[in-house]
Amino acid sequence: MRLVDLFVVASMPVLKVLLLTALGSFLAMDSVDVLGENARKQLNAVVFFVFNPAVVGSNLSKTVNFESFVSVWFMPLNILNTFIVGSALGWVLMHITGVPQHLRGLILGCCAAGNMGHLPLIIIPAICKEKGSPFGDPGICNSYGMAYASLSMAIGAIFLWSYVYNIVRVYSGKVIEEARIEDDSKSNEKITEYTPKSPEWSYSEPLLLSKDCSISLECTPELTSSDTKSEGVVKVRRLDRIWQFLRLISSKLNLKALFAPSIVGAIIGFTVGIVPKFRNLVIGSNAPLRVVQDSASLLGDAAIPIVTLIVGGNLIRGLRGSGIRPSLVLGVIAVRYVLLPLLGIVIVKGAIRFGLVNSDPLYQFILLLQYTLPPAMNIGTITQLFRAGESECSVIMLWTYALASISITLWSTFFMWLVA
Repeated sequence: MRLVDLFVVASMPVLKVLLLTALGSFLAMDSVDVLGENARKQLNAVVFFVFNPAVVGSNLSKTVNFESFVSVWFMPLNILNTFIVGSALGWVLMHITGVPQHLRGLILGCCAAGNMGHLPLIIIPAICKEKGSPFGDPGICNSYGMAYASLSMAIGAIFLWSYVYNIVRVYSGKVIEEARIEDDSKSNEKITEYTPKSPEWSYSEPLLLSKDCSISLECTPELTSSDTKSEGVVKVRRLDRIWQFLRLISSKLNLKALFAPSIVGAIIGFTVGIVPKFRNLVIGSNAPLRVVQDSASLLGDAAIPIVTLIVGGNLIRGLRGSGIRPSLVLGVIAVRYVLLPLLGIVIVKGAIRFGLVNSDPLYQFILLLQYTLPPAMNIGTITQLFRAGESECSVIMLWTYALASISITLWSTFFMWLVA
C-alpha cells in the first residue's frame, strides 16, 4: 500500500478526535457554559463509574478466550516498558532543565503515563472502518481492535494509579515537608525553647532481674497460667500490628484506586470470556443472559464521544496560561512524541524478532501506538488531589494534545507501513 494512502487512513480518526475536542472546548467556554467545570466533574464521575467499566468488560468478554489471553501476554509488559522508559527520560529532562521541586512529580508523570485507554478506543475502530485499512476485514478488525484497546485501558489504569499516583504523592510530600521545616525554623527564632524534663526510663516491664539471671535469652521461666494469658495478649498485639501495617500499605499505595471500576470491568470481562460456562450464559445470539452483554455494549458506546468532549473542555484551562517555563513543555513534547516512539520501535521489533509477539499486524500496531500517545488525562486529577502543579498541568495537556493530531497521524502512518 502506498504511503499516501496510509497517511489518509491514519489522519481520519485523528480528525474525528479533533472535531469532538474542539466541540468540547466550545461548550466549555464561559460564554456558552454548557460543559462548565461542574458539568465536567459530574460527567467524569459517570464515565469513571459506568461507561469505562462497561466498555472494557463488554469488549473483553466478547473477544477474549483462554487462547487469545495467552497470546497477548506481552501487552502488560509493553505498557510497563512505556512507563519505565518514559519516567527515565523524564528524569533526564528534569535534571537538564532544573525542574522546580513542586513540578517534578508532574513532569515525571506526564513523561511516563500515556492515554492508554480513550485514544486507542477512538483511533483503532476508525482505522478499521476506513477504506484501504491494512488490517483486513473491518468487522474482525474492529472486534479484536476494541478488545486490545480495552485491555490497554485496564492495564494502563493499574500502572497509572500505582506508579504515577505515588510519584506525584512522594514529590508533593517533599514540598510540604520542606515548607513545614521552613515554618518551624522561622517560629523557633521567635520563641524560647522549653523542654520539660522527662523520666530517663519509661519501660512498662519491670527492670529488676533475679539474682541468678543475666540479661540474656538463656534465662526463660516456665509458663504459668498467667504467662499463657500474657502470650495470648502478645499474639493479639502482633495481629493488631500486622493489620495496622497492611492498612498503612493500603493507604500508601492507594489500593482502592488499583481496583477502580475499569479494573473491575476487566476482571469481569476476562472471567466471562475465559470460563466457558459464563461465556455460554452471556455471549452469543442464543445466550440466555445476552441482554446483559447488549446493555453493557450500549453503555460502552457512549464512553468514547463523552470522554472526548470532556478532554476538549479540560483543555480550555490551559489557554489561561501559567508560570511554567516553555522549555519544560517542549521537553515533555520531545519525550512523548520523538524519543519514546523511537525507543518503542526498538523494543517492539526486538520482541517480534525473539518471538515474544504474535504475527497479528493489528496487535503489533497497537503495541507501537502505546509509545506515541499524549499524557494521560487522569494526571490532571492526581495533581488536583495533591495540589501540585494544577495550572501547569493544564498548559502541558493543552500543547501535548494540540500537537497529538500531527504526531499520532505521522507515527500511525509509519507504524502501519512497518507492520503491514
